[in-house]
Amino acid sequence: MADRPRPFDGIDDLLERLNRQVETAARSWERQVDDRSQLDLSMGGAETSLDLADEGEAFVATVDVPGYESADLELRLTDRDRTLAISGRRERERETDDEAANYIRHERTTQSFSRQVRLPASVDADAVQASVNNGVLTVRLPKHEPDEEARSIDID
Repeated sequence: MADRPRPFDGIDDLLERLNRQVETAARSWERQVDDRSQLDLSMGGAETSLDLADEGEAFVATVDVPGYESADLELRLTDRDRTLAISGRRERERETDDEAANYIRHERTTQSFSRQVRLPASVDADAVQASVNNGVLTVRLPKHEPDEEARSIDID
């Protein structure tokens, strides 16, 4: 009797190929998550959305800060680890007992957020510009130009 092909002969090869593809996809996904987490240093969930763009000569951070005034926001730039920290604290105005009695629903309370993002390269801290417009904070961080000039170093 002639050898007939068995229906399950190729299943081991198929499963092996599928396993390799899944492992490759998982490694790729882990690498992408690691790359993103190296930039975002915020603790806990992100209470506000942040975009960081590379516009050639500068990085531009755009942050949603609805209801925050510029006086409610604080920006800190740490050159050592190239970290931009953005925080905001908004307190609701104190109401009198008469005003409190008028509320049917009262959900707005003191709110705050804190975000930290690591910048991919050094920036010129003296040239950073920030503005708030229609609930959007824009921070322009010009890149620091590396010195191309050679410097002499004295030996003690």
